[in-house]
Amino acid sequence: MTELKGLSSEEAKIALGKYGLNILPEETRNPLVTFLRKFWGPVPWVLEIIILLELILGRKEAWIIMLLLLFNAALSFFQEGKAKNALRLLKSRLNIQARVLRDGVWRLKPAQELVPEDIIRIRMGDIIPADAILLHGDVLIDQSVITGESLPKEPSAGETIYAGSIVKHGEAFAKVSSTGKNTFFGKTAEIMRSTKTPSHLETTIFSIIKYLVAFDIVLIFSVFVYSIYQGIPLYDIIPFSLLLLVASVPVALPATYALSTALGSIELAKKGVLVTRLSAIEEAAAMNILCVDKTGTITQNSLRISALRSYGDFTDGDLLILASKACEEATQDPLDLAILNKSKKFTSEYSKTARLHFIPFDPKRKCSEAIINFNGKEFHVFKGAPLEMMKMQNEKHDLSKDIEDLSSDGSRVLAVTFGEKEFKLVGLIALQDPPRESSKGALKEIDDLGVKVMMLTGDGSATARSIARQVGIGSKILCKDDIQKLSRENIAQANAVAGIFPEDKFNIIHLLQKQGYICGMTGDGVNDAPALKKAEVGIAVSNATDVAKAAASIVLTTPGLPNIVEAIKSSRRIYQRMLTYIMNKIIKTLEISVLLGIGLVITNKFIISQLLIVLLLFTNDFVTMSISTDTVFSFSKT
Repeated sequence: MTELKGLSSEEAKIALGKYGLNILPEETRNPLVTFLRKFWGPVPWVLEIIILLELILGRKEAWIIMLLLLFNAALSFFQEGKAKNALRLLKSRLNIQARVLRDGVWRLKPAQELVPEDIIRIRMGDIIPADAILLHGDVLIDQSVITGESLPKEPSAGETIYAGSIVKHGEAFAKVSSTGKNTFFGKTAEIMRSTKTPSHLETTIFSIIKYLVAFDIVLIFSVFVYSIYQGIPLYDIIPFSLLLLVASVPVALPATYALSTALGSIELAKKGVLVTRLSAIEEAAAMNILCVDKTGTITQNSLRISALRSYGDFTDGDLLILASKACEEATQDPLDLAILNKSKKFTSEYSKTARLHFIPFDPKRKCSEAIINFNGKEFHVFKGAPLEMMKMQNEKHDLSKDIEDLSSDGSRVLAVTFGEKEFKLVGLIALQDPPRESSKGALKEIDDLGVKVMMLTGDGSATARSIARQVGIGSKILCKDDIQKLSRENIAQANAVAGIFPEDKFNIIHLLQKQGYICGMTGDGVNDAPALKKAEVGIAVSNATDVAKAAASIVLTTPGLPNIVEAIKSSRRIYQRMLTYIMNKIIKTLEISVLLGIGLVITNKFIISQLLIVLLLFTNDFVTMSISTDTVFSFSKT
């Protein structure tokens, strides 16, 4: 091992000035600015123009309209509440201590003071404080919340390990390569900062206003022509025309929407669905494609033994008991835990053997080893990669076909050998991350609701095809090699996309949105956060990281997918209430506008005072808000 030479305090100080602290920039929004944004949009614009014109004309109705505008803004502001700050949570992940070599001495320093080129030491249980290049040492790294890989990784010297990953076991030295916003965490934060979720609500409101205003403009023009013909003063006609314009605006629509979605979010919270962005309820009603992350969402994110294959005189019980001797619960290795749990259900002649010595998994040897006392003699048990185990056998077996059969469904295969001086192959163990029991039924119900389901996974196509078959979502699987074709083909026809990297999830959501789909996305890891933020309906599952929950607009509090079904149904009920309100508003607008216009033509005067018209319009609108709690029926298809 070459002697390590870390930075000096002076070099670290210079680097800190160049690169900055190992923290992520925190984005904050002034509550006053958030409130003022409520006055920006189609409905506020029209009302603000009308208020300005009314003030110019000295009409007291302007104050009533101004109060209405303030009421809408205040209701929307307080119902939405304070959203969680994803960047703050990302930053908090880096508030840890790191062992760093400074001035030739190992020191324990805050992770935020790390700089590129620092030498750090990591060991079991540590959270890696910055992106770093492994120098030497043997470690098992859990990067599932960073990269989406379902199994821990055994990095070799020269490989990059990411900030936020967890050291499952082992010890190693590494050189910091990136800090702060330049880490994988930081790039995720930048993507989230720049990502804007398209809202279809504003488009819908603007479209409604556009047609209603167009109708009133025609009516106002007709009234102007008639007034000039009848000699009615323009001073009286202009305020009347402005009031007709007010009649065309669904004044209470924002307030009704905020009230309806707020009540809906309370209803969903009682069913284990937390809504962090109210617009997600409206978007979920129109969602027509749901991208589901495989690991931890469809599956349990917990390895289980899927098949056993013993050889010679060994039984399946012998295979599991001997394999358990080469496992250690303290390492919390998912492979070891799966074997240990399964072995408790078996007995064999090796059950009561005492383990004398245990050697943890060695990435170079690609196996773990145990020495046991069997019949008064010392025997060795090896558990590891099949190809390496085959080299130890005295009696050579061709395992290629058996390994191919066991791994055809995406399972990971381990081999176990046993012996004193000459070693025999005990058997093969296949492990897989199985689907949750609730996944198949929930995905079927989501499909019955008219929402296309697409599974996204970083695992290979064999695993994706197996899981897709088990949960019944179809057999058309695209793999990483097909990603380049996605811009030319209709990706929505695929049932699953396999072998993708975290950034591919974001790009797939973007591509689907360009093709006109309203997308939902489920996820649990840091790697899912940008896609969750990008999707109209980002859904963080119950075991999601804080970062994923902050990026999402909906957070599930119970495992699995069943609550997504309830979220879709509740969103559609709310949508139907809003649709009823809008239809009601259109009819009343036509009724009042036509009544006033025809009344002027027939009587040659205004049949209702302008103040009464304003009061009539507003009381109609706000009484109609009661529809936001109306009982509606659910439909299975959109």
